[in-house]
Amino acid sequence: MTNNEMRTSNYDKFPYTPVAGTMCSGWPEILGRLAEAMQPHGQNCVAAVECYQGVLHTELAAQLRTLPGVTFINTNDLFKPAEETERMTHPWVTDDRLFGRRASFSYADFLCPERVEACRQQIEQARGPVLVYGHGAAEVVSRPSILVYADMPRWEIQQRERRHIIDGLGVRNREEMPSKQYKRGYFVDWIVCDNLKKRLMERVDFWLDTTIEGHPKMISGATMLQGLALTARRPFRVVPFFDPAPWGGQWMKRVCGLDPAQQNYGWCFDCVPEENSLMLQVDGQLFEMPANNLVFSQTRALLGGSVEARFGQDFPIRFDFLDTIGGGNLSLQVHPTTQYIRDTFGIWYTQDESYYLLDAEDGATVFLGLKDGVDSSEMISALEEAQNTGGEFDVKRYVNQWPAKKHDHFLIPAGTIHCSGAGAMVLEISATPSIFTFKLYDWGRLGLDGLPRPINIGHGAHVIQWERNTGFTRKNLVNHVETVARGDGWKEERTGLHENEFIETRRHWFTKPVEHHTCGGVNVLNLVEGDEAVVESQSGAFEPFVVHYAETFIVPAAVGRYTIRPYGRSEGRQCGTIKAYVRFRQ
Repeated sequence: MTNNEMRTSNYDKFPYTPVAGTMCSGWPEILGRLAEAMQPHGQNCVAAVECYQGVLHTELAAQLRTLPGVTFINTNDLFKPAEETERMTHPWVTDDRLFGRRASFSYADFLCPERVEACRQQIEQARGPVLVYGHGAAEVVSRPSILVYADMPRWEIQQRERRHIIDGLGVRNREEMPSKQYKRGYFVDWIVCDNLKKRLMERVDFWLDTTIEGHPKMISGATMLQGLALTARRPFRVVPFFDPAPWGGQWMKRVCGLDPAQQNYGWCFDCVPEENSLMLQVDGQLFEMPANNLVFSQTRALLGGSVEARFGQDFPIRFDFLDTIGGGNLSLQVHPTTQYIRDTFGIWYTQDESYYLLDAEDGATVFLGLKDGVDSSEMISALEEAQNTGGEFDVKRYVNQWPAKKHDHFLIPAGTIHCSGAGAMVLEISATPSIFTFKLYDWGRLGLDGLPRPINIGHGAHVIQWERNTGFTRKNLVNHVETVARGDGWKEERTGLHENEFIETRRHWFTKPVEHHTCGGVNVLNLVEGDEAVVESQSGAFEPFVVHYAETFIVPAAVGRYTIRPYGRSEGRQCGTIKAYVRFRQ
């Protein structure tokens, strides 16, 4: 029985930022508002509805066509032939099941210049209002009278890929396996969409949320920007999502209040703005959008100047959960070194990470680092033989297995062999290049789709740091805790990360208020002990923000000084947080 067996879930699965404004709900109300907005521009009105990859064109195009008296133009007719787009993007998408290379295309590369020019002439000659709809609409019409953006969160894109109901930009790939669809989005399509979105954000008149099919919502561009500005100046949470895994466990079902009928939950992304959604509450209703919108619109306030200077508009810190309590071992794996990920995939920093144990069953372990005296050629040959024959790989012969208990912290700089064993509830704290895991051995099991999961021994052999043996791992990576400060009712501990990693982590134990300061950089925290705590501003700069056990929350750089204290059921009891931030050497 784990330490939280009897805990009642108060985990908030739908956090939001409240913002003043009005919301249009349902197609009749949305279409009426758009018709009203177009009316002052008269017969010369040219509206553009730009779309993120993954929207359901069958729904949106069908509804927008019904606007009375409007000439409807679909940009799908302006794209190059799908076969030409496939050839153009293939060097970046590649034939690999998982990995491609970061591309630098724009919509101009996908659109046929002759068709675009003919479309622009059609618009000029049109008698009456025109609506240009689809991907690249804002490229075709550079200065529309009305600009609408139909956005789409990446988690919903992934659900639609699994149902095979959407295509990539300019291609017909909905029948491909979801991992290949995701790969095209990650390396090509989302880069194109995001680059255009960044240019448009200040100009958008209306934002469309069509995450729930048949239940659209729309807010004004001003309301959207106001909501993002408010969020970037107060503590907040992104919307977590949960997913099963071949090794998944049972802990999150109870603690996070998930569907007990599901076989397992292995993953939770609780702070990955590239993947998570952000919610605004407008007019009493929730409006969903990609959390990356906040990073694009409020970069300096959110990240801070020093973090922005190093990472641009990438949110550099990732928190997620890996639940193996009642489950199995993760795959034995390694992450690429910085030079390898740069040379091979076009990504500029790698996934250094750590495992923080939120909870653990008796006998739980973490596999980390190589045994002393391991011969690299022998080990790679043994991995390849296991992969080629379906036989077992003797993990314990080559890899250290360390006892793991609640609140232990294991550091995993890139190039270090690792995996969580069964019986652990891991809070993974890492950098954000999220798909670059080289699986070396997967214990002979199949994925949830019934197929063998991809094994990447070839990539892994190039990045394993063979000197990270038992002595090195014990000295540098296993549960090193240093008390750095104390005060009335609180203690601060340094728990990592490794000197090669850019993320610093600090743990605070407290029964009374403890002061924090962002020091000009974004902070990411999780309440690792205690039922509830409250984040407060001594100057009243933001409303008190209540967090619950296991919730990850973000404190933007612009917040500056803030305090955290036990709250509600935790008053008078000890609470604990783990905080991560970007470390800069002085």
